[in-house]
Amino acid sequence: MLIWLYITFIMGLVSVGLAGYLYRYIKRQDAGNERMREIANAIKEGAKAYLRRQNITLAIFAIIMAVIIGTLYTIYHHGDTFFGASMMLAYILGSICTTVAAYIGMIAAVEANVRTANAAREGLRKAFPIAFYGGAVMGLSIIGLSLLGVSALFCLYRFVLGFGDEVASTIVLGFSFGASALALFAKAGGGIYTKTADISADLVGKVELGIPEDDPRNPAVIADNVGDNVGDVAGMGADLTDSYIASLVAAMLLGAECGESILVMLPLIAAAMGLFASLLGVAITKISIKGNPGAALNRGSFGTWIIFAILLLIVSFFSGLEGNRWLGIYLPTVAGLAAGVVIGLTTDYFTSIDRMPAKKVAEASTTGAAINILTGFSYGIISIVPPVIGICAATLAAWYLSTLFGVNPFYGIAIAAVGMLATVGMTISADAYGPISDNAKGIAEQSWLGEDVIEVADRLDAAGNTTKAITKGFAIGAAALTVLALFAAYVHLVNIEILDLMKPEVVVGIFIGGVMPPLLSALLILSVGRNAERMINEIRRQFREIPGLMEGRAKPDYAKCVDIATKGAIRELIPICSLAIIAPVLTLRILGREALAGFLAGSIVTGIIFALFMANSGGLWDNAKKYIESGVYGGKGSEAHKAAVTGDTVGDPFKDTAGPSLNTMITVMSLVAEVFAPIVIGLI
Repeated sequence: MLIWLYITFIMGLVSVGLAGYLYRYIKRQDAGNERMREIANAIKEGAKAYLRRQNITLAIFAIIMAVIIGTLYTIYHHGDTFFGASMMLAYILGSICTTVAAYIGMIAAVEANVRTANAAREGLRKAFPIAFYGGAVMGLSIIGLSLLGVSALFCLYRFVLGFGDEVASTIVLGFSFGASALALFAKAGGGIYTKTADISADLVGKVELGIPEDDPRNPAVIADNVGDNVGDVAGMGADLTDSYIASLVAAMLLGAECGESILVMLPLIAAAMGLFASLLGVAITKISIKGNPGAALNRGSFGTWIIFAILLLIVSFFSGLEGNRWLGIYLPTVAGLAAGVVIGLTTDYFTSIDRMPAKKVAEASTTGAAINILTGFSYGIISIVPPVIGICAATLAAWYLSTLFGVNPFYGIAIAAVGMLATVGMTISADAYGPISDNAKGIAEQSWLGEDVIEVADRLDAAGNTTKAITKGFAIGAAALTVLALFAAYVHLVNIEILDLMKPEVVVGIFIGGVMPPLLSALLILSVGRNAERMINEIRRQFREIPGLMEGRAKPDYAKCVDIATKGAIRELIPICSLAIIAPVLTLRILGREALAGFLAGSIVTGIIFALFMANSGGLWDNAKKYIESGVYGGKGSEAHKAAVTGDTVGDPFKDTAGPSLNTMITVMSLVAEVFAPIVIGLI
């Protein structure tokens, strides 16, 4: 058994080491002229300032929550401070893991964006590796750190201190809860920030004044660039770290319930193989660039999935499970991986700039903003169907295939979630490439590098929009299987044999849980609206009161818009995200364990549907706008373009604030049930 843990440690260290090497490679590249470095430094300082303020706020929350968890577990274990202290330590380490993940991603992105813009002067083949490696720094480092964290905690309590699989897995659950809780705050806060700036810059700049998206005269342009890093990079990195760790912990908990140590270890082994496949996928992406960044990213992703499937076959066969039971592990895991591929391809079809839905939405823009929004809304709803069918198919396949070969079916669903997320190192790398290339385009425009350079940056950016959308869909689908596994673990934990839908408490729980995702979505979007209103007024004030700003003779006050976005995001996120922790505990305390099971079931269904709809429709509206900007239907400045900008403004908080936060929210609520249910039930 220890040999497998050694492998996970080695893979984690190799991944972190390679991330460090890629970061050094990026730093060695030329950062361009003085104007480019000035813009990049403004973006870097704005991003650091936001994360610093966010981390101070969240550190206070994390410490309070850690003390509560430690105290409650000490009381639950009749004054045994060791177990309470262990849960408190695990929670804090999980919180740190998410915080470090967000920070590493942001630092890599802000170093890579200006160097990508400068490399674009020499063409696509020179610029693409820098942008992609910037994403890979985050993807490889945070997955390496997550695998090291989970493995180290489990090894400490299982092998060094000599506790059983169940106790060690429970301690790791505390680690996962810490990572998920902080990820929800990071994703929601970053989403509020980035969409505040993006919407404000677009509505005043593009629609009212008719100036380009990244025009340096726009006071919100630096805040917009900062938002790409704190929302799409730091926030999404924290989000996927949360799902990755939660999938491992869910499978480990169910493996411990089954009473087989190898089933506890297999999720870690599968994750190590997925990480190795991701390393090779990064190399495949680098060598396959021939002029189409999107095609190179797709080849890297498909190569990663194929390599992982082969490695998993070998590991499963030699896992030591008797007879053909190894097939009950391998086949469900592949089913989860296949569902992830289906979700990715569906998202690509419904959001890509050169696909039919984006072109139809662009065409609808010629008749005004209302038809643009209605068309995008409808395609967004349709886009839910294939991923949901894929998730259902993976769930059924995992259940029946694991049962067929003598493996607990709930464990089969859990290991399917691990299969979907095992290659997330490559997924995050492709995702973070998107905002890096977006920032590179902005720096190129603000530095007046010329149309040829901006065109190269545009091609990088178009591929990045699609990868961001695919990653969001992938993360949402992975969260669906993960929370199903956590739901199974909760049912086992509180000894629910059958969930009786005829009981009014269960029905009430389903309704309360079902309303939570739309409620959180509404509150987040309203937060973006309130914050954007403040920033829009500030932008208008500057254009009105600063002489020569519109003519380019004066410099705007960028810092004021950065400050508005920062303060507003921090102010809004704590009360909204706290609902995800408070609501499950109150449901359990007032209505009971079966009502909480219904609560989780309801939140899973509506959470996945809302998250997929908002992520896909938002990406669709964005690329429909970019399709018009390529020159069709009158191009930039036309009436169709103005309608598409309005549609994109609606889609921005959908895809970058509310949608991606929901998969983290349902994961957090499931982990809250896991962590607090034994205590609440035991103390009643």
